[in-house]
Amino acid sequence: MNEAQLQEVTAQIAGIMDYAKQHLAHDGSGHGYDHAQRVAHLAEKILAHTEEPVDATVVLAACYLHDTIDDKVVADVEAATEDLREFLGTQGLSGEQVLEILLIIDNLSFSKQYFGNSLPLPLTGQIVQDADRLEALGAMGLLRTAYFGGYSGHPLHDPNMEPKKFTSKAEYRQGTTVINHVYEKLFLLVDLMNTPYGKQEGLRRKQFMENFLTEFYQEWDI
Repeated sequence: MNEAQLQEVTAQIAGIMDYAKQHLAHDGSGHGYDHAQRVAHLAEKILAHTEEPVDATVVLAACYLHDTIDDKVVADVEAATEDLREFLGTQGLSGEQVLEILLIIDNLSFSKQYFGNSLPLPLTGQIVQDADRLEALGAMGLLRTAYFGGYSGHPLHDPNMEPKKFTSKAEYRQGTTVINHVYEKLFLLVDLMNTPYGKQEGLRRKQFMENFLTEFYQEWDI
């Protein structure tokens, strides 16, 4: 996707971006509009490295909207989903595009895939998924993990708590330490990347995190 095409798509989804900004403006969990913007920008990079034809409108719309119906952000997912469905029907999208955006958002999450409850994603969804997961890695991923840990009341680190392998979403959502979350989820994301760019960038960001953890343990034990 070249710059002219990107500008065209961005203009087309201006209303969608405003919707996301309004609905994520007061998020304090690390899933705010700034996160959605970075996911969209990462998706643009993946699109630039993708040779197959892809509906960039669907990709970027899903990037901006993916947390507007997340249960970490909204209290009533069903009501939020219906509101989003109605809104998308006013944005000049085809019925197929609306359904694809909702399919992507509903099957994007790590927990849904981890526990075998997700549907296969089309290439559009794989790009969004990689972009969202890259945002959970590297320096930004570590900061967002610590930010969410503080928001949720999770301890930073407990040397007596080993990382877990979860058997249910309920257990996964019970909470853990910030450091354990890196092992329990974030490092696993690298092997789940779909695209060549996602895999390469995921490995680079994982290396940064490993270097950080080496320094962290040295400082923790002082």
